Amino acid sequence: MKTAAENNKELLTDTPWTLTPHALRLGAAWLASGPRDAQDAFLEGMSEQTLLALPYLFEFWAMEHQLPPPGAWRAWVILGGRGAGKTRAGAEWVRSLVEGATPLAPGRCARVALVGETLDQAREVMVFGESGILACVPPDRRPVWNGGRRMLTWPNGATAQVFSAHEPEAMRGPQFDAAWVDELAKWRRARDAWDMLQFALRLGDDPRVCVTTTPRNVGILKEILARPSTVSSHAATDANAANLAASFLEEVRQRYGGTRLGRQELEGVLMEDAEGALWTRACLEQARSTDMPALDRVVVAVDPPVTGHAHSDECGIVVVGVTAQGGPQNWRAYVLEDASVSAASPDTWARAAIAARDRWGAERLVAEVNQGGDLVEAVLRQVDPLVALRKVHASRGKLARAEPVAALYEQGRVHHLGGFGVLEDQMCAMTTQGYQGLGSPDRLDALVWALSDLMIEPAANWRRPAVRAL
Repeated sequence: MKTAAENNKELLTDTPWTLTPHALRLGAAWLASGPRDAQDAFLEGMSEQTLLALPYLFEFWAMEHQLPPPGAWRAWVILGGRGAGKTRAGAEWVRSLVEGATPLAPGRCARVALVGETLDQAREVMVFGESGILACVPPDRRPVWNGGRRMLTWPNGATAQVFSAHEPEAMRGPQFDAAWVDELAKWRRARDAWDMLQFALRLGDDPRVCVTTTPRNVGILKEILARPSTVSSHAATDANAANLAASFLEEVRQRYGGTRLGRQELEGVLMEDAEGALWTRACLEQARSTDMPALDRVVVAVDPPVTGHAHSDECGIVVVGVTAQGGPQNWRAYVLEDASVSAASPDTWARAAIAARDRWGAERLVAEVNQGGDLVEAVLRQVDPLVALRKVHASRGKLARAEPVAALYEQGRVHHLGGFGVLEDQMCAMTTQGYQGLGSPDRLDALVWALSDLMIEPAANWRRPAVRAL
């Protein structure tokens, strides 16, 4: 039996590409960005039936994160920033399940649960919202809303019933072959509601659930994501920029870009602290500052990759300044920029490091040379023969080097001028058991070298004369 999506694909047989979902998205991009005369010719060449179907052919317009992944999964979690298109993806997924090839033909599913935090939110966002189900359905398949029963009914008899996560027990009794769950991460009774929904998903051969949510550090979401039967997709707010107000994007980028809230609400990143982490998100939020005093010293620290090809680790490049008036207890450090690069070649990261020095008027570069030896210096001097360079060697492990730097943060002596998302992710993944993140903590290593050069080693030298005098 063909679904509505499969039937709509056949309507486009007069188009010049093979109608796979990837080809359809390429066609949409071409149609949107191509010359006007080509667009006109494309549209004029369509039949009236095809032209009418085109706005409702979601595979044609969808972004990658809005289409369900292949495979045998139980739950599909769409993590995204505000306005990333999550609601539209959920509504279209419901459509793809309940609609058949014709308005009266059955689809794959006939009984769907729509679960929001409250009944009002589920109704106003998932059903009647600008990206809700009613806004997405073509006129000949438009379902009827029955407010008394809190239910949508399609012409083919399929139904979608609305539930509130505040009332989990309401899902005890009904049964479904699919469910769409919206903003699960902010439900107060998330675990109870999720558990009741799982017992209700028992119809058909392959009952599934789609979860659309801005991520939060809550246990139930992390548990769902960790299950082998779960798949996920992700997108930041910027992915849907074409459908958002430019003034909104500009305002939220300026106010929240790089902050913990921005990482969560705009980039759609699940912000969580690893067990035994040397840095926590709360610690880094307290370290954030918007005021930069006159700095006494500025350095650029570089943690070069071991190799120099497209699949190399990143080159960590971090700029830090310090106010060093009075004794060490009065010194304050300011992280100015994370200028790290994906280093396809040594020349790439060397030029990026020199450029960071010039932007901030840094007095020298501090570069780890454990792996590259004299080659690191040679590469930098090819870009600037006179570069002031201090070469450092790692004689201790990453954890041992990071711990005294973390202590500076605990004492409130290091400030971040703005937000440094990836760098801060690496910091929060460094634990007492070692680094728990993916890849190598190149940016964190560079930060540690910079603060060691500006704060830790000078403080140790400051105390030595007093010890000798005793």
